[in-house]
Amino acid sequence: MKKRASMERRQNASLREVLDELVEHARVIARQATTMTTTELEYAQERLEWLADEVWRLATGQERPPV
Repeated sequence: MKKRASMERRQNASLREVLDELVEHARVIARQATTMTTTELEYAQERLEWLADEVWRLATGQERPPV
């Protein structure tokens, strides 16, 4: 089973890239949230939502995630 997971990562590089970006963005927010302005927090939330939508789209092969 481990070999299959390894192969899947190599075959779906775009999903892996978006997941990495989502994790990194969440880490940045976790570190800096207390010092961010309201505008920065709103943008950070919008970007998290966009990245989550992209992960969903790439993982399921759908054009857009369900609303």
